[in-house]
Amino acid sequence: MSEFSAIDLKILDAVQRDGSLTTQQIADRINISQSPCWRRINKLEAQGLIRKKVAILDREKLGMDVVVFATINLSTQGRDNLEEFEREVKILPEVLECYTMAGTWDYMLKVIVKDIRHYELFVREKLTKLAHVGEIHSHIAVTEIKNSTVLPLHSQV
Repeated sequence: MSEFSAIDLKILDAVQRDGSLTTQQIADRINISQSPCWRRINKLEAQGLIRKKVAILDREKLGMDVVVFATINLSTQGRDNLEEFEREVKILPEVLECYTMAGTWDYMLKVIVKDIRHYELFVREKLTKLAHVGEIHSHIAVTEIKNSTVLPLHSQV
């Protein structure tokens, strides 16, 4: 992370914590004038470091009470099969995140649904119909302890 200036990191941190801040508000927070702040933000966006600005919705208030981490093993391996599964899983709105895994499982999905009945329907009607799905294990989250979108920009491990 040494290729970014301290000011760039402060800008990135401010933006990731509150995407609704104006350029002037960010500049005030990090103690620089508005014009250089605006130029730096544009540069960070052009570099792809700021991909997009979004609103984070409250899933529970919207009636989406169940979070499931589903681990998947494919029935058949091979590059084409992996790519086909990945293309299909990307279009499922219930899947918020999908990762390839090292170890026992091929993939892990983070799935958000209204309730257990909707998860069952999701598995039966969508997940099991994806190409090459061999094995699915569902891990239902009981209590959310931490859920953050803030990257640890200032931590050095």
